[in-house]
Amino acid sequence: MSLKILLLGKNGQVGHELCRTLPALGSVAALGYPEIDFERPAELAALVDHEVPDVVVNAAAYTAVDRAEAEPDRARVINADAVAALAAAVARRGALLVHYSTDYVFDGTKTGPYVETDAPAPLGVYGATKLAGERAAAAADRHYVLRTSWVYGVHGANFVRTILRLAGEREELRVVDDQTGAPTGAALLADVTATLIGRATQTDAAPAAGVYHVVPGGHTTWHGFARFILERARDRGLPLRVRPEDVQAIPSSAYPTPARRPLNSRLDTGKLTAALGITLPAWQDDAAAVVDTLADELLHAASASSRALP
Repeated sequence: MSLKILLLGKNGQVGHELCRTLPALGSVAALGYPEIDFERPAELAALVDHEVPDVVVNAAAYTAVDRAEAEPDRARVINADAVAALAAAVARRGALLVHYSTDYVFDGTKTGPYVETDAPAPLGVYGATKLAGERAAAAADRHYVLRTSWVYGVHGANFVRTILRLAGEREELRVVDDQTGAPTGAALLADVTATLIGRATQTDAAPAAGVYHVVPGGHTTWHGFARFILERARDRGLPLRVRPEDVQAIPSSAYPTPARRPLNSRLDTGKLTAALGITLPAWQDDAAAVVDTLADELLHAASASSRALP
């Protein structure tokens, strides 16, 4: 069965990777800003009615965690009201909705990994609006909400790009070491999404609707992740001004931000792996591939720049 899939948010990190994985399932209409405006929820509902998709994948979101504290209304429209409009339109047509959420729905005080049934307790506007979006998505009987954490990829702004840039510009780096989670590659999210949609639409044993955690195996801190990035980049031959072993570990209190972050962002993936019968890779696997790609890009750019000099 070839599906008709409507992908929203094609320009983001996850959306870009979904453009790679979803065409194997059917025809994909992929849209992003400014083609669609999530601050106009009614237009999203009209879009679904016009496209008549079998599956809607919503990879669009307001993700500026700190700015959300100053723009709560805008964050809520994009992360919750727009999802409610999508879910209602999807429900009318009996289609499937896939939506993404975040570790920020939790306060990070649990000692072990969070499971899907743990009570949410967001610390700020971003987490609260994403939680509202999760609940709005449930209006579509056929829905999957995929919670994840610390997303990065080859495309777009993210922690990996930032660390590589700063390590080439500065003499020292100070990175938070008391927040724990699993860096999650956008490519992994896209791969899992395609597998889940295929299982839900092309077999008789569709996983139950609801929330699923999607993160790779293992965990680290932002400091540990930064050191991994620089170690891998150094092995790739990228010149760095900051050595991996010289990255300084600091507490969150030494790096104040408008929005509080959960100290524990670990998510248990047992529900997902049981539903799909898959084993998720270690977080280092995707991270290594992304660092290699970005390091090679930087090396190529530096080489091209040097050749252009008189």
